[in-house]
Amino acid sequence: MDATISTSTVAGEAQAPPSKSYTHRAILAAGYGATTTVHNPLMSADTRATIRAVEAYGGTVEHDEAEHTLEIEGFEGRPEIPDDVIDCANSGTTMRLTTATAGLTDGITVLTGDDSLRSRPQKHLLRALEQLGARAESTRENGQAPLVVRGPVTGGSAAIPGDVSSQYITALLMAGGVTDAGIDITLQTELKSAPYVDITLEVLDDFRVSARKTGRGFSVDGYQRYDAGGSYTVPGDFSSISYLLAAGVLASDDGLTITGAFPSAQGDKAIVDIVRQMGGDVEWDEDAGEITARTSDLAGIEVGVEDTPDLLPTIAVLGAAADGTTTITDCEHVRYKETDRVRAMAEALDAMGAEVEEEEETLTIHGGQSDLTGATVDGRADHRIIMSLAIAGLVADGETTVTGAEHVDVSFPDFFELLEELGAELSAA
Repeated sequence: MDATISTSTVAGEAQAPPSKSYTHRAILAAGYGATTTVHNPLMSADTRATIRAVEAYGGTVEHDEAEHTLEIEGFEGRPEIPDDVIDCANSGTTMRLTTATAGLTDGITVLTGDDSLRSRPQKHLLRALEQLGARAESTRENGQAPLVVRGPVTGGSAAIPGDVSSQYITALLMAGGVTDAGIDITLQTELKSAPYVDITLEVLDDFRVSARKTGRGFSVDGYQRYDAGGSYTVPGDFSSISYLLAAGVLASDDGLTITGAFPSAQGDKAIVDIVRQMGGDVEWDEDAGEITARTSDLAGIEVGVEDTPDLLPTIAVLGAAADGTTTITDCEHVRYKETDRVRAMAEALDAMGAEVEEEEETLTIHGGQSDLTGATVDGRADHRIIMSLAIAGLVADGETTVTGAEHVDVSFPDFFELLEELGAELSAA
């Protein structure tokens, strides 16, 4: 499906979708536990992959659409050997988090995914599991899926880089809580995307599992039970809020209000301050969970995305529409997402008339020298690329067509329907 967006304005009220990061962790945490009702989950292609994995390990998950809940009967810290290969589809979070779950089984588990997921790095997680006593291999011996894991691990110590994916640390912490001895993690490099581990620690605490930062890394005690007291509620997603916020400051003369935007451990809440630093007219009532944004004259800034890689596409679009130069630094790890998001945004914005410079760890957008015009741009089958380019289409001259628009289902299934309800002129077919 392609989506075509014409120059237009938006206004009104939009509910923030539930957090994908929290939903993944809540589903797996409930799987590690006994019985939990998860309220306000994000039902998307990625989170459904995590549901399938929990069911493969012996849990049951029932989706009540009317109540917008998941009723999860977990495997209580003792995952079964899956009857079949676990297909993680395009969800890197599912693969990494549930690869560690595989290390708890007393047998062999095979995990795979689509072409994109089979190109993403997993070797450091495999090595960590081997340090803990598991057999953990890539079938192609290249550190990429398909993966074969044989447990069980009972706990211990593992050393792992922190600059490839914070999901490795999340995976080990979540599995470590139900091992006999717990897991001590030593970071071999500086941790990037650290707020995502903060989310993990927050969810673990909500499920009454003790884990903590140490001088050199993280540690989780063993022989614990996951117990959220029967229910858990997923907060709104600031990665998704970033697109709505960008739409507000770029194309909402009458104001766009985003509801469900309550403070949390999410690093991507930094988008509020980033937009304000660029000169955006933004009001955030944290108690009410409401952000209101209006069309603003933006100015370029320098911003690092070491801890907020998912914000790069949104910031790049804001930079292309701002006066002056926007420099996005510390972004090498953003190249290892669903696609190389640094290159994807550089090429798409260039096609739309922006002046862009791409380096290995830096993306520079000269907004003052850019006049965005409509073009056909490749969404790269990446939900974040697609949504950010759609927002660029609101202020580009003429029509912007984004290919592969159906992939927004990964994190924001009704994105285009909502954008149209807010007043955007678009068609999707």
